Amino acid sequence: MTVLSTAPVAAAAHRYSSDEWTVRCELAALYRLVAHFRMTDLIDTHITARVPGPEHHFLINRYGVLFHEMRASDLVKIDGSGRVVEPDADDSATHDARHRVNAAGFTIHSAVHMARPDLHFVVHTHTSAGSAVSAQKQGLLPISQHALKFYGNLSYHDYEGIALDLGERERLIADLGANNAMILRNHGLLAGGATVAAAFQEIYFLERACQIQVHALAGGAELTLPPEDVCRLTASQFRGEAADDITQLAWESALRLIDDGLSDYRS
Repeated sequence: MTVLSTAPVAAAAHRYSSDEWTVRCELAALYRLVAHFRMTDLIDTHITARVPGPEHHFLINRYGVLFHEMRASDLVKIDGSGRVVEPDADDSATHDARHRVNAAGFTIHSAVHMARPDLHFVVHTHTSAGSAVSAQKQGLLPISQHALKFYGNLSYHDYEGIALDLGERERLIADLGANNAMILRNHGLLAGGATVAAAFQEIYFLERACQIQVHALAGGAELTLPPEDVCRLTASQFRGEAADDITQLAWESALRLIDDGLSDYRS
């Protein structure tokens, strides 16, 4: 697990275990980095994290808080049924402004967290490039090194409307399978990771691959696709022995973009 400075800079820190507070700080940092790289959609889309422990709880953003202002204490803890389980929550907590969460976000993320316990962090976005590629019949093309990271390891899920039907969860996880990234057709992107660093790299590379594809297609020139063996080789290189170290190094470097001594995401 990534180690951030988790000194209790706010009284809220004392309400949670040290392990949970660490995850809260990591998740808040991930929200702010997603905002930094302009992958937000006002108050919509979500990033979630599994809370350490046997209760199968996870954290999701309080609805109405913009990603660039997210703090560890803004995150809401819910169970697999979407019930708020914060220490100060009551039966009406889901309608309380302090604990309000988005139902569609719960549907998508709870499906992944319940079916894939290896994905501790899950990111969903509605970016222009990601949504554009999700609407293209051929999906993500193997035309860039960023895209080849996902060659043979990218899933697709057909659009079924706003994700309010809990029945969609079974179809979504069946489509995701063993992959860590998926394009939600006519909708957006979904990516997860065992660590916050891994989840960040998955969504960053997938988003960049979509941006590159949109620009390449807009140019109107004939595209060059690498041979099949090169595509498979490149995908395997992204999973090489040094992959985890590079992923962690990238995360620690990215944190400096939001941690200028004035940041309050750990509060």
